[in-house]
Amino acid sequence: MKKALVTGANGQLGSELKALFDHNYLNICETTNIIFTDIDTLNLSEPSEVESYLQNNKFDYIINCAAYTNVDKAESEKNLAFKINSEAVKNILLSLDRSTKFIHISTDYVFDGNNNFPYTEDMSPNPTSVYGESKMEGETHAQEHKNSIIIRTSWLYSSFGNNFAKSMLKYSQEREELKVVFDQIGTPTLAKNLAEAILQIISQSINKEYFVPGIYHYSNEGVCSWYDFAKAIVDKSNTKCKVNPIESKDYPTPVKRPFYSVLNKHKIKSTYNIEIPHWTDSLNIFFNDLQK
Repeated sequence: MKKALVTGANGQLGSELKALFDHNYLNICETTNIIFTDIDTLNLSEPSEVESYLQNNKFDYIINCAAYTNVDKAESEKNLAFKINSEAVKNILLSLDRSTKFIHISTDYVFDGNNNFPYTEDMSPNPTSVYGESKMEGETHAQEHKNSIIIRTSWLYSSFGNNFAKSMLKYSQEREELKVVFDQIGTPTLAKNLAEAILQIISQSINKEYFVPGIYHYSNEGVCSWYDFAKAIVDKSNTKCKVNPIESKDYPTPVKRPFYSVLNKHKIKSTYNIEIPHWTDSLNIFFNDLQK
């Protein structure tokens, strides 16, 4: 029986991983004992606490979902963002056995968003925000471990936690109109789909001894704007709220959002034979999960 640790277990991705484990996805319970921790049970920002925990608990896999994700607030909480997104990764790796396989979740924000074609894993990062910089530094630490997989994702949403999709649902029930930017392009990612991909990778590692370290991109298939995404959400909610497209300049934020953050997923699909759903199909899954 293999042993795995999931950090950031109360977040969107961690919660989806726990739900899949509870439903024995890919018969994972028969091969792997997964421990779920969050800051209340393991503070990754405290080196001594991490060292003690990992010395007393040996893991075959660690999936690091813990992250500081408030993009705007990170500008004024730089130290905290780096503490969670970078130093915590370093703390884990300092006490990690060399044979332990480490899966670390990163973000499209490591790129500047100035491209007009999908980003591949070998393109040079150029973060333009504190959040992006802190995640990039976390990637650098993760790459120092020879058995690391880094998965960059984008526009994550879930039936768990707070996210854009759930906010649009809430606002559409409270307001007659919504204004959403149409000039920022990317791809929504259902956290459940990403969690499934992660467990598929672990399953292949256990059953086929197939684990290929490196950087990978994962989002749902397809491309849309935040306006398109919001319009699809509101349409499915059957509310009478009208969604109006606006330009980014008409919705100023402390951090300039990437204009184009579409990720190329060819590498993860070809390496691990992973099928990725289109974002519109995954949105249906999201609505179904909300009703459970």
